[in-house]
Amino acid sequence: MLIAKKPNNEAQRQNSLETFNILDTLPEAEYDNITAIAAKICGTPIALISLVDNNRQWFKSRQGINAEETPRDIAFCAHAILEPDKLFEVNDATKDPRFLDNPLVLKNPNVVFYAGSPLVTPEGEALGTLCVIDHKPREISQNSKELLSLLSQHVVTHMRLRKNNEELVQLNEQLHLEIENRKSKEKELGLPR
Repeated sequence: MLIAKKPNNEAQRQNSLETFNILDTLPEAEYDNITAIAAKICGTPIALISLVDNNRQWFKSRQGINAEETPRDIAFCAHAILEPDKLFEVNDATKDPRFLDNPLVLKNPNVVFYAGSPLVTPEGEALGTLCVIDHKPREISQNSKELLSLLSQHVVTHMRLRKNNEELVQLNEQLHLEIENRKSKEKELGLPR
């Protein structure tokens, strides 16, 4: 088994991932819809939105698998993020020297086919992948690859919108506190409202 090296921009990539404040959050329909579509388009039993942090890959959304995360050292997605501008595809992991003795191949979930489209920020940091997995060797069509890539961009858009919404909620709370503080001070000073 070949453990994926870490990207050259690993510190920046990790920092960017943390700013999204998405790790270990509850499932969200928007993401689950994307993995369901990816599985349908590619005809695979498993589809995941996988985010790669320091020691693990954590699944924001998962179709066809119960695990919530796996160690980064055995993650196919850790290999996929090394080339942010390319779909990473393994047609038969049982014959690929990088993966043939990988626990994810030898045991549940029995990964044989893997295709992962990196989730790339506008700054070029690959945070994880939208990936599809099958238990048998296969290829997916060029059309499916292109759609998987488009869906991965959609995931990043959702992540950015989610982050922006959280920032707006925090800003709104701060403004509300400032208004309440100002009203309280005006009352103390006996100023008319």
